[in-house]
This record gives sequence, structure tokens and C-alpha cells, in this order.
Amino acid sequence: MNHSLPNIKDLTRTGLADVIKGFGEPAYRASQLHQWLFSHRSLRFDDISILSLALRGKLSSLYAIRQATVAECLQESGSGQQLPTTKFLVTMPDGQTVESVLIASENRITACISSQAGCPLDCTFCATGRMGFRRNLSPGEITDQVYLLNDYLLDRYERSKTLTNIVFMGMGEPLLNTVNVLDAIDTLTNQRYRFSFSGKKITISTVGLVPEIVRLGRQGSRTKLAVSLHSAIQEKRESLMPVAKQYPLAELKQALAEYNRATGQPVTLVYMLLRGVNDRPEDARELVKFARALFCKINLIDYNAIVNINFDPVYTAEREVFMRSLLDSGLLVTVRKSHGASIDAACGQLAAGGGPRITEEPHQYSNRL
Repeated sequence: MNHSLPNIKDLTRTGLADVIKGFGEPAYRASQLHQWLFSHRSLRFDDISILSLALRGKLSSLYAIRQATVAECLQESGSGQQLPTTKFLVTMPDGQTVESVLIASENRITACISSQAGCPLDCTFCATGRMGFRRNLSPGEITDQVYLLNDYLLDRYERSKTLTNIVFMGMGEPLLNTVNVLDAIDTLTNQRYRFSFSGKKITISTVGLVPEIVRLGRQGSRTKLAVSLHSAIQEKRESLMPVAKQYPLAELKQALAEYNRATGQPVTLVYMLLRGVNDRPEDARELVKFARALFCKINLIDYNAIVNINFDPVYTAEREVFMRSLLDSGLLVTVRKSHGASIDAACGQLAAGGGPRITEEPHQYSNRL
């Protein structure tokens, strides 16, 4: 294999169409090539027999087909018959590494995948922000993570288990790489392909990039949307998440309301409780004010210890008081139990990668139910 040639799987579907058009071939050849790359997962142009020998020759002279690989795998014991939480160090064709996480609950098996190598946003509670930003992942590198985790399940459990959900909650900010993320989602939701998902089983998590949220809404997003809020007090949120200075809460709220109207879908407001920081009665009151006008649910999560980051998780009793104040205001609240802390695979802990939300089936509470 000629490693000096670009990886054709790094191209978006539009980019692939441009290549085929440049060869003077009919447009449908791009769809055929895409299917063989991502559904059949061909690794050699010679194997793509649906294309002419001449076209295969042109492609192989300009491009290579390369895929990501698993460099390391760490497990945390599951309970009973439950699958273990498993963290994967994934090596991209150029040697760049990210981390992906597999988490199972009673009713689902979720792949938590990365969209960037590193992250430029420097949230104070996340180890990934300490790493800085390396680069965006390509559509092929995003889908490869999903395929690798599903391959692991099929191999380990003799094809009796497969992925049911995908969350973009790993390394990086998905909406700083929107084009590639959406291109990967188009591939992963293609019902004609051998391995595909419903858009309802995919969640994009963002820190709240207002223009991109509006864009998703106007495009009629088929996926779920989760927003890392962590405080509904502007100054406090800025201290936790510097990006909040660029996209203040008032603008974020307006964008989420527009997303609700455009898609008819709820959003999830993720709120990590930090002891003495955002867990006080005034924090709960402001969260209620922010959320009341939105079609949303609140997802309360615990802080997971990270070396050299000085936050503490909230005590159970304080968390219950905080949650009760939200419920008494008529909000829908879920509380998720984190898995993977012992292998640094829980929220914000990934060292070579980002911070996925690794959860079991949520316990859901609502005074309206």
C-alpha cells in the first residue's frame, strides 16, 4: 500500500462525487463506490468489481483505502450478565489516536465516539481540554470507530450482540466539525447499507454553539441533541466553559427554542453537579427559569475525578434536594449513573480522547408522569 496517497475514506460524499465527475464518469458511480467503501467495507479497489477496471486503476493511482485500528482495549467489569464498560484506544491511518467507549445497559449497547482529536474549548472540568486541539476527524474516521466497536461485539459475543445507539460525546466538539459529522451520520443511517441506525438512536452533544444548533434545526435534524449546560447563570457558566462568553445563555436559549420549533423534537440539557459550584438553591432556580420555556429534559450527571482538576462530586443528599426543586417546578429530570471511572472512561476522563457520557439506562423522574 502506498502510504503517500490520500485516504479516499477521508472524503465527504460530495468530495467523492467530485472525484468521479472529474474522471468523466456518471454520477451514480460515486454512490456505488461509497457503498463498497462503507457498506461492504472494501480495503482494495481491485475488489470493487462493480466498477470498471479502468476506473479502479484511476482510483488506485490517486488514492488508497485505509481504516482505523484498535491499539488498546481496557475493560471494567459489568454487573451480572451486563457487558463490561470497554474503552478503546483507536489509531487513525496517520497515527493520530482518539478514544471510544462501549457501554451496555439492560436495553441498549451504546458506542460513544469522538469527532475530533483533542478539543480547543478548554472546559475547566474536562481532561480533554488540557490536551489542546489536534485536528478534526474525517467522515471515514468517525464511521470507523462505530464499525470497530460493533466488530468487537460481534467477535466477542459470537454475533449475538450488536450496537443499538451512538452518541457523539467523546473527544472534541461535534459542531466544530459539523460537515464531517453529518456526512458520517448520513452513512450510518443509510438503510440500504449492511449496518445502519435510525437517526433517533444517534445523539449529538454540544457545548452550545448557537449558529450550528440553528443550522441543525433548519436542516431538519434527524438525530437527538444534547447541550452541556452545567450552569444557567451566565458568569458561572463562563467560568466553567469559556465558549459561553461567545455564545451567552440568552442566545443559546433562543437557538434551542428555534430548534424545538423547527424539528418538533426535545433537547437534553446536561447538567454536571459540582459541589459548592453549581449545586445551590439559586443554581436550581436559574436552571428552572432557563428550562421552563423549552421543550427539554434535564440530565443530571455526577462529576468524575480527574487528576489536577480541583472539583468534587455532590453528595447524594444534596443531589436529591437539587433534583426535587426541579421536579417541583414541573421539569422532566433524568439521573444517570456513570460507568468506566476505574478505567478513566467516564465523563471528562479520557486522556488520549474526549469525555463521553458513559451511562446505564437512565432513571427517569417527572411530576408530570
